[in-house]
Amino acid sequence: MSFLKRLWGYITTWFRRTTEGAMNPEIEIEQAINEARKRDQALRNQAAKVVAHRTQIESKMEKAADDVGETREMAKQAILKAEDAKAAVDVAAQDKWTRTAQALAMKLQAAENNLSTLKTQYETASTQAESAKTAVQQNAMRVSELAAKRMELLGTLEAAKMQESVNKAVDALSNTMDYDMPSLEKIEEKIEVRKAEAMAKAELREATPQGAEAELKEAINMVQADAKLEELKAELGLTS
Repeated sequence: MSFLKRLWGYITTWFRRTTEGAMNPEIEIEQAINEARKRDQALRNQAAKVVAHRTQIESKMEKAADDVGETREMAKQAILKAEDAKAAVDVAAQDKWTRTAQALAMKLQAAENNLSTLKTQYETASTQAESAKTAVQQNAMRVSELAAKRMELLGTLEAAKMQESVNKAVDALSNTMDYDMPSLEKIEEKIEVRKAEAMAKAELREATPQGAEAELKEAINMVQADAKLEELKAELGLTS
């Protein structure tokens, strides 16, 4: 079993490294920034719900405060009417407005309790909303930093591609010079060989009868040329 585990670990590691090596760095960078943007949008959506909840509680709290104020005023009016009925010795009216004041007092107590609960909820919601806003701001900074890093990485990648192209061009030029074109040393060596061969052939030609005959003819031609030159000078009156 341990052997199979090691084998499976080897296979998965090899596959992961092979996959990572085959992936295009430019595509990986784009995937990273896209994933960060998705997470940022999801965080913004959640934060919006938290802030909206605070706003809803704030609206309910304002309405509850209005209910408390209205109920309080109505209860005061009922109490005043009950006092007026008492002064007028109107027992029925006094009983009516006293019961009304009691009912309004109970309603007022419930409204105040509701307002107190909403205030507590609002404090919690406000804290949560501020935390959500802070989280959005911090994540936005991280996304901005990642976007800047993306530009830096793309620039580095482009520079690496250019350097690779230059390296390939240099290698191709070096291979061409090494295999397709003779070096200057080789050319000079060929010239020296041809020069030596030509001098050797001339030396050998002079050593043969044909070479001696040719040399003799050349000497005769030189003598004849000198004689013709003297003849021309005589005609011009330039003889010494």
